Amino acid sequence: MISLKKKQSGFTIVELLIVIVVIGILAAIVITTFTGVQKKGRDADRKSDINSMYGQIEVYFAENGKYPTLTDMNSSAFRTGSMKGLSDDALTDPNGGGATLVGAPAANSYAYEVTPAGCDNGAGGDCLGFTLTATLESSTTAFAKNGSNN
Repeated sequence: MISLKKKQSGFTIVELLIVIVVIGILAAIVITTFTGVQKKGRDADRKSDINSMYGQIEVYFAENGKYPTLTDMNSSAFRTGSMKGLSDDALTDPNGGGATLVGAPAANSYAYEVTPAGCDNGAGGDCLGFTLTATLESSTTAFAKNGSNN
């Protein structure tokens, strides 16, 4: 005998909900992992920038017997004339807005502190030490490099 009922095929609502929940969980895991990788990548850029600046500043010290002031470091004319290998990109934090160093450590910018305090390579005395600092995203510590003359 032939059945008059037509067999229905397809997924039930419960099966669809289970698939949606599983996809949501996998997406959450991927997004969380991807965010961590991005932070580590930006931190690697920060460390590379600090090391690049450090090398250029030490070359300047070897040639001049003093370190540049914060004002000098923020002057593109000074960097072009005295630090030919230092580009504006090296002074820009990956999350920051411009190629400007600040005087004290802060998020989304690089800090350049010279010692002794108040030195100006003129009447205020020569700058004989420095500290370069970058605030990292993936750890609670900052990445800092001190001048070799400190």
